[in-house]
Amino acid sequence: MEGIMAWNRISESIKRHRRYLHTIPELGFEEFKTSKYIREQLELLGYNPITVLNTGLLVFIEGTEPETYAFRADIDALPIQEETGVEFASTHDGCMHACGHDGHTSILLGFAEYLKDFKPKKNILLIFQPAEEGPGGAKFIVDEGYLSKYNVKAVFGLHLFPSLAEGVIGTRPGPFMAQTGEIDIIIRGKSGHGAMPHTTIDTVLITAKLIEAYQSIVSRNVSPLDSAVLTFGKIEGGGARNIIAETVKIEGTCRTFSKELFEKIVKRMEDIHRGFELAYGVEITSDIRPMYPPVVNTPYLYEKFRNATQDFEYVELEPVMLAEDFAYYQEAVSGLFFFLGVKNEELGYVNPLHNCGFNFVEEVLVEGVKVYSKLLEEFEII
Repeated sequence: MEGIMAWNRISESIKRHRRYLHTIPELGFEEFKTSKYIREQLELLGYNPITVLNTGLLVFIEGTEPETYAFRADIDALPIQEETGVEFASTHDGCMHACGHDGHTSILLGFAEYLKDFKPKKNILLIFQPAEEGPGGAKFIVDEGYLSKYNVKAVFGLHLFPSLAEGVIGTRPGPFMAQTGEIDIIIRGKSGHGAMPHTTIDTVLITAKLIEAYQSIVSRNVSPLDSAVLTFGKIEGGGARNIIAETVKIEGTCRTFSKELFEKIVKRMEDIHRGFELAYGVEITSDIRPMYPPVVNTPYLYEKFRNATQDFEYVELEPVMLAEDFAYYQEAVSGLFFFLGVKNEELGYVNPLHNCGFNFVEEVLVEGVKVYSKLLEEFEII
């Protein structure tokens, strides 16, 4: 009974945290109100949080052994106008917690509350990280040397996921989430009267052929056993119906599960550009920017994770083309990332991430703390 009461207390704390944080969403590296609230709550629990990157916070809980296990939550929000209609909706116009980071932060605060009753054998590092949505706060944490400073051996993180039923956890060993990159292409030709196309270089027609050629990369240059997405979602060009456009700009994204395949696709695009320049007399300039690397779960950690979560409803997921800056931690140390389902069809909580109506039942969040508590036992941290 005492254990049930303790979990109920933590669940209520998490709900209170989430509802307050949801009212004050802030963009990456601007999370000053959020950071202030997190600090206040940690100090009430008896911790001495360390400020990093201006708005991020670390809590180091020293054990008796040298190695450290880290647990991370992202704290930033998105530039979205909220339309949930809840009483605790965003008070910041044009900004919303539409990706569940208010939930992630609340889970880690709940975990901090759980930990205050223990003296761990191994060190624990809680990472309240800014700017996951961009430009990638995890990379700054790694580059500033905090993982090495605290001798982090492994790092764990989670994400709320509205495609999974409420309370279900899911992940997989190896590649789990995609490498992503942003693509900007400018095609320059020769404008002229629409009635005299032979005197022009028609960039609209050439751009259509170029996009079609790009699609052959995935279908003919990528192994059917690999996965890749090359999508162009924005085209700008032309100013009038009877004038052939001199310039067209297209913007897109590329996603793969390995850096090597991403680089292969970029090289193939550059080859196509050279061919089009020769064939059509256009000039093509490209800016292809690799963003977050792929999330790749360490197989050893996955095996331990499954041992620890045998009492949870679990599903092994297929890789997803979403991206996460948690990958930067995994480039530095072993790491495991998992999803916590929040889909509740009965209550209508089915909206996807980054949607103005995204919402969930807070009572599910305590399951994240329970998973973390099982990892403490599995890795003999406490």
